[in-house]
Amino acid sequence: MESERNTISKGRKIAAWIIVGLLGLLFIMSGTMKLIGGAEVTAMFARFGLNDKQILIGVGELVAAILFVIPRTSSLGVLLLSSHMGGAIATHMEHGEMFIFPAIVLLLVWISNWLRNPEMLSSFTKKRAGTDTRP
Repeated sequence: MESERNTISKGRKIAAWIIVGLLGLLFIMSGTMKLIGGAEVTAMFARFGLNDKQILIGVGELVAAILFVIPRTSSLGVLLLSSHMGGAIATHMEHGEMFIFPAIVLLLVWISNWLRNPEMLSSFTKKRAGTDTRP
């Protein structure tokens, strides 16, 4: 796995950091807006019936974004952001609103993590012990 990480091309690293940086800014800005509680954000949370959860969701989003940006904790950040965006997608669907933007953001989170950590999908390709059926 370590040798796989060392062979990542410079272009791939640059692309990954650009996407990670933009997503990090997006999530940090979004989490901050939830904590500040602007009129539009508060109205949206009230419309969704989540006005008492706005601070909790904002803090969770900030923590997940920070974990996502830091290379050592990026896997945990991806999992937390996946949960966060899954909740956003479900909430938008429940209220008959467009969920395409949160779905695209979620896809970009996974693509950026794959660009940074190509081994993240290795569990789908490696052979398990005891599955070899050769005589």
